Amino acid sequence: MATQICPNCKVDDFTWKVDEEESPLTIWDCGNCQYRAFENESDERNCSNCGKRTESKLKDSKKEYWWCSNCNTTEIIKTAPNNV
Repeated sequence: MATQICPNCKVDDFTWKVDEEESPLTIWDCGNCQYRAFENESDERNCSNCGKRTESKLKDSKKEYWWCSNCNTTEIIKTAPNNV
């Protein structure tokens, strides 16, 4: 399996596996910094930086963001504040 650049530590050691019980959930793990993120395979779009359809929505315990596996850019998804 080819590795990708980890969006957390920027080392080429980011790999994925499919969670068979939670399909279409993909789990991304970094062997260098132990970072873990989750991807719903249905959330993808064209990257605003390189134009390729290689941008996926990843979510970890603290944030949700778009990550391009082609040019390794990230864009944090800002959520609207709760009006309580």
